Amino acid sequence: MNPINTKFFNLNIDKQERIINAAMQEFVKAGFEKASTNEIVKEAQISKGSLFNYFRNKKDLYIFLIENAVNILEQIYDQIDLNERDLFERLNQVGFIKLNIQKKYPLVFDFLKSIRTEEAVEVKEEIDQLIGNWLDDGLKRLYQNLDWSKFREDVDPEKAVQILNWTMVGFAEQQISKLGTFKNVESIGGDIFNEWKSYAEILKRSFYRKGEE
Repeated sequence: MNPINTKFFNLNIDKQERIINAAMQEFVKAGFEKASTNEIVKEAQISKGSLFNYFRNKKDLYIFLIENAVNILEQIYDQIDLNERDLFERLNQVGFIKLNIQKKYPLVFDFLKSIRTEEAVEVKEEIDQLIGNWLDDGLKRLYQNLDWSKFREDVDPEKAVQILNWTMVGFAEQQISKLGTFKNVESIGGDIFNEWKSYAEILKRSFYRKGEE
């Protein structure tokens, strides 16, 4: 964490959330380069001097927002029950946890969606590094302590997991484009979750030995 951000954390929680939400809204709407700090401070009801007392510049604020979003994403993996050793039950568990977190923090997920297409050179490297590290670590934790004995003998678990990853990424891309904004996840998130389970069942029947489906 940047030492200057400690000033931000000395603020009361309501003020912190007001600044974070105002900044995320502006970056989602305008992208990094066109985002206006004037609009952010206006929405957050603070002075511009105050904003730059907490963050050195717009990039510092943007990186802070990514780190804050990653911390929220961490809640998904922190809530995984590693005693559940069936791969597909684990995935269902993660999907349910993720859906509840998306309902609680829709703006965070809209912000994460926006950074996936952010091309500003000034922040592109940091986005790739922060999100890439989280994804790599998340996948390791997702597949931790699983019962691989359920797989058919003629199925390579590593290749099966790769197919599963491709399917999850493709499914997520499709559903995110349908959602538009994660504010809609409250009303249609359950349908998305059930649709994913139907794909997972097909893969489960393909990968698992008879009697294990």
